[in-house]
Amino acid sequence: MDQAELTTDQVLSRDIPWETYMSTKLISGTSLQLLRRYDHRSESQRAQLLDDDGPAYVRVFVHVLRDIFKEDTVEYVLALIDEMLTANPKRARLFHDNALADDDTYEPFLRNWFVQEKSCKILALIVSVRPKNQNGSASNGGASSEKKSITSIDDVLIGLVKWLCEQLKKPSHPTRGVPTAINCLSTLLKEPVVRSSFVQADGVKLLVPLICPASTQQSMQLLYETCLCIWLLSYYEPAIEYLATSRTLPRLIDVVKSSTKEKVVRVVVLTLKNLMSKGTLGAQMVDLQLPQVVQSLKAQAWSDEDLLEALNSLEEGLKDNIKKLSSFDKYKQEVLLGNLDWSPMHKDPIFWRENITNFEDHDFQILRVLLTILDSSNDPRTLAVACFDISQFIQCHPAGRIIVTDLKAKERVMKLMNHESAEVTKNALLCIQRLFLGAKYASFLQV
Repeated sequence: MDQAELTTDQVLSRDIPWETYMSTKLISGTSLQLLRRYDHRSESQRAQLLDDDGPAYVRVFVHVLRDIFKEDTVEYVLALIDEMLTANPKRARLFHDNALADDDTYEPFLRNWFVQEKSCKILALIVSVRPKNQNGSASNGGASSEKKSITSIDDVLIGLVKWLCEQLKKPSHPTRGVPTAINCLSTLLKEPVVRSSFVQADGVKLLVPLICPASTQQSMQLLYETCLCIWLLSYYEPAIEYLATSRTLPRLIDVVKSSTKEKVVRVVVLTLKNLMSKGTLGAQMVDLQLPQVVQSLKAQAWSDEDLLEALNSLEEGLKDNIKKLSSFDKYKQEVLLGNLDWSPMHKDPIFWRENITNFEDHDFQILRVLLTILDSSNDPRTLAVACFDISQFIQCHPAGRIIVTDLKAKERVMKLMNHESAEVTKNALLCIQRLFLGAKYASFLQV
């Protein structure tokens, strides 16, 4: 059977020759007794054994993974540990018990996790509950060992991040690869070294395509854990820089508009709340009509008090952003986002008269972006508005015609004269007329 298709139940149905391993001294007599007592027992019986002497059983499992390389046995013990932690994730603390102080409980999983999803999930849980005072060079049990090298926590985390990113790029299993990677990241991204390694590995862009409305229970869980990752990254400045320049914000807002799952809405709202004060993200939220979305969300019956409090806080923050934004700030954000629409300012003579000199900032940055949009956008409305705004600049700026000509706008606008959209051709024609005639003679041209 294909390894990728194995289920936990199939693996746990195996009979492992523990006696043979003892006769070849791969396990001790004590380990054999513990394994016989635990093997093929009911969940309640195993739970009682773990409650009575959990560290002893965990130590046996770690020793088996360390000393035995037979694939069937490794998979079996991994399945036992996965079953144990799935039933009660708090049992991951057993791996940090003082009884295992001299054991390297990370290394056996690192040796196998790159081909085994269960090792990855188990390792993520064990790492997440390690003692808070454990640093990059301490042993995982608590006391350092001078006799042997203990796998450092930073080595574990950096190795995990590398593998998780590879799974997001090229999953080893068509349906389980990505969900497993996201599940582990949602546990690990609270770690500073994981956030840093993940951003350095360009991992943030791998999350963005997964932020989309979900239709099934499985995809809903994947969406929730993806948004949980984004929320954790919203506390890390280098990650925010990428989030601010990608499609993350529009995707999050699309999700929160369409989702009815309370936990998804909560984590997205908390993420937006974190991001609102960062750079221009608050202004972008206003442009993406988040205030209206928040109003709609507040009208729904949510049972989670934290969500209601977060919605109120987000609403107040958005109101503050609206007050701070000048009309040109709003216009600038719209242009930089590259999605233009016929908002009132585009055709407002007062806006152009009062703000025309602002177009000179940063070597005519906004004008240059408008010209870039003509080359890069496929959206007819965006192209039409960009043509119109360039014609307005020609009309209103004293040197508008010369500046636009120097920036080689004519060729770009001419290409749009034959566009399939009548709205685009109309505004491209207006722009060309104003470019050829100049402000003095083109003032009579009407839109």
